[in-house]
This record gives sequence, C-alpha cells and structure tokens, in this order.
Amino acid sequence: MTAPAVIVGASVSGLATALALAERGRPVRVLERAAPPPDGPAGKAAGLWHRPTVPQSAHSHILTSLGVRTLRERAPRLLDRALEEGARLLDLMAAAPAAARRREAGDEQLVALAARRPYLDLLLHQAVRALPNVTVSHGTAVRGLLLDAGPSGAAGAVTGVVTDGGERLPASFVVDATGRRAESRSWLAAAGLTVGEGLSSPNRLRAFTRYYRLNAADGTLPGPLNRGNAAGGIWDHYAVVVHPADNGVFAISIGVPTADPATDALREPAAFTAVARLSPYVGAWSDERVATPLTPVQTMTVPPNLLHGAPTADGRPVTGLFPVGDAACVVDPLYGRGMSLSLAHAFGTADLLDGGPATGTGRAEAAARLVETLLRPWYDHSARDSLDRDRLWRARAEGSTPPVPVPAVPGRPTTREVAAAAATDATVWRGLTRMLMTLSTPAEVFDDAGFRARVRAAAAVPAGPKPPTREELVHAVATGEGA
Repeated sequence: MTAPAVIVGASVSGLATALALAERGRPVRVLERAAPPPDGPAGKAAGLWHRPTVPQSAHSHILTSLGVRTLRERAPRLLDRALEEGARLLDLMAAAPAAARRREAGDEQLVALAARRPYLDLLLHQAVRALPNVTVSHGTAVRGLLLDAGPSGAAGAVTGVVTDGGERLPASFVVDATGRRAESRSWLAAAGLTVGEGLSSPNRLRAFTRYYRLNAADGTLPGPLNRGNAAGGIWDHYAVVVHPADNGVFAISIGVPTADPATDALREPAAFTAVARLSPYVGAWSDERVATPLTPVQTMTVPPNLLHGAPTADGRPVTGLFPVGDAACVVDPLYGRGMSLSLAHAFGTADLLDGGPATGTGRAEAAARLVETLLRPWYDHSARDSLDRDRLWRARAEGSTPPVPVPAVPGRPTTREVAAAAATDATVWRGLTRMLMTLSTPAEVFDDAGFRARVRAAAAVPAGPKPPTREELVHAVATGEGA
C-alpha cells in the first residue's frame, strides 16, 4: 500500500496542497495541532473560531488577483462556494483613473476576493474533509522526522514523521505547512543536520485591527474603495485601510512603527476610532450609524520578511520534504499578498509532487526553482519596501529629515513615483495595479523601458486628501477626541 502524503498544518497552504493532491487521487493525511474548527455555515462559524495558533487570522486579509486567478483555474468549485456563502469579488477597474476606464484585454484579471481569513480556511476545511482519500487529524503535533540516507548529492531523505504521541507515520513525502514557524527547520536540526539559514529582513510594523458589520441589509458600502480592493492609504507616518470581507463584514486596520509608545493606546477602542475618523477614505466606515463593531481591537507585531526556500542541510538538498506558504516565505502584510502567494505556491508544489521529477534530488531542485521564480521577487520587494517605510515613519516620529529611498535597481522608479504617474496614465495605472495585485513582478513592470518613460512623462496632478499630521495623530491617540 502506498504511503500517504503527510501534510503538517491545516491552514491555507496546507489545505490547498491537500486539496490539489487528493483531487488527483493521492492518499493524504493532514496533521493539525489545533482543535477542529466550528461546524456550520462559513459566514457564521468564522466569527466563532478562536485560533490562538494563528494570531494573524484575527487581522484583515484580502485575496489579490493572483489568488483569484489561482482559484478560478485550480479550485473553481471552492471559489463558487465562497461567493455563494457571502464573499464578493471586487472589480479594481472601479478605482481606475478616467484615462484607464476603457477596458482592455487582461482587465478581467483585475479583481480581488473580499473574505475573512477564517472564512476561507473554513471553506477549505470543508472541501478537504469531503474527499474520501483525505484523513485530517486534529490535536496532533509533529515532533520530528523519519530520515533515511539520501540519494547521491542529498543530505537525507524524509520518509515520514514522528508525532508528539510517539506514533511513527510513514509518508511518500512530507509537506511543512506550519506557517512562519517553519517547524521542519527545527526537526532537521534535531536530527543533527546543519540547516541553511535562508534570508530575513526586519519589518518593524505593528498592526491594530477591528472587525465591523455593516448595518445596511443590502451591504451598501459607506464610501468608495479608492484602492480598488480597499479604502485608505499608506501615508508618510502610518497606514490605515478598510478591507471589505464576506457577509457585510469588514475590517479597519492601522499600521504604525514598533517601539512607538505614542501609539500604544491604539489598542483602546476610543483611540482606534479617533484615528480611523481622522483618516481619508476611512472615517465614514467607523460611524456607529453605518457599522457595528464585532470584535475588540486586535494587536500584533508583524514578523520579519523571511525566505526559507526549499530545505537544505549541510549545503545539500533534503529530499521528501517540501515547505509551502509561510513556511517557505513571509512577506510584508501591508500589500495583502500572503494568502494569494500561499495558494499559488501550494498548487505549484502539488504539481511538481504529483507530476514532476521523481528520482534523486529532482523534486527538491524543482521546489527550489519554484521558490526562486514565484516567491523570491516578492520577498525582495517586501524587504526593500519595509526598510524604506520604516526609515520614513521613524524620521517623521523623530521630526528628522527622511532619507531619500535608494531604488533596488538603478533607474527603477520608486513606488511613490509610479503611483503619482498612475493617476493620469492608463498604462502606468495598469502596470502598477498588476504589480500590487501580484500578477506581475516589480521587475516585469518597473524595469520596462517604455513604462519608465511614461512614468517620467506623466502629468502632475493635485494632491488628494491629506491624512492627519503626526502631531494630530498622536493627539487623537492620547485623547480619543472624535471617537
């Protein structure tokens, strides 16, 4: 009897990998340390699901165009179910400048899916549990790997896992979907293998999030989504955005630098609401006549940007072990790319596991190439943008002159320069939007000579609404005035 694929972790990337493999006929066993999710319709159960092992689940999420395209192509029934139960597709063309309103080929891809993270996780759980060749074991943690001597050129071959209960489970291969903890790295280290370090870049971002439900039964939005999939902005000393979700629910999220005592009180509802009401495009959403709060203010220090990639030990690939999603790469959450990259990586990994090279180190090498082509561009972009944002925000907090951002590639325009040009140039707007929605990499868009020329030639436009100054923000946090 063929050993099953063992997937450790039942969140977006793990469940998507299980779905992709099981639908191809492979036996799959999913091991999850947390308790099962609540039963019932996803829209209702999502609000009842307490997930201490997934703290980011309590914060706002959005599925970018890459995620929607992945579901359309690889899991259309899941997308249909999400829409039937209350998620909604957002047409980004609604936020296009006048110059870009005439639709062109490819514009049909510029959509986002508004849904809470636990809502999508629940739908994935339900889809996976319905498959006859999948077993999901909750309350089961993995404490180590079963390892054999690897093929020539490899550090070792993973043949299964050892659970916290001492059970030894053989596997045709093991998928690490343990999120940013990337637990397989500690499993390899415990086996005496020296694990490759990967890449890490600080984020220095703190997030405050509160969920609300619209009072209007028809789901009428209280204001425009100026960002297409969100309302608000990333300003020069803080960020605040509204992310619509499923079933009339939405989230307001505020991002500030870490180690900024002046913003600590944002965890209090009065301070949070005061800042939301001061912020362009966001104020109307926090009006109690428009929406009812569903949660307290949730707070989280955002982890660093990480790129673990395919596992290596002692400088050689490890066969039979495949990290997916955040276990392979973590990127800045301000752009909302995490779930979409996790889905794309999960389905791409399932492709190479089911139909890719099956001998020697071939699959490990294919997995490494997938990380480099799919995930590495977004790690690099996040690392650069996180650094530039942190320097700007801290300079504003200290009252000093911000440093001039240095482009990652000589001659490449900054995101701010591109955003300014996108207000009047349709080609620039489409390129920027495709990059923000994870359809095209920064290099594919920003390094095109014609695109750069259009950015330089774009007409200047009057500045839009201004956010509160740093002083006004600090005063609102301290006093709660306006809440």
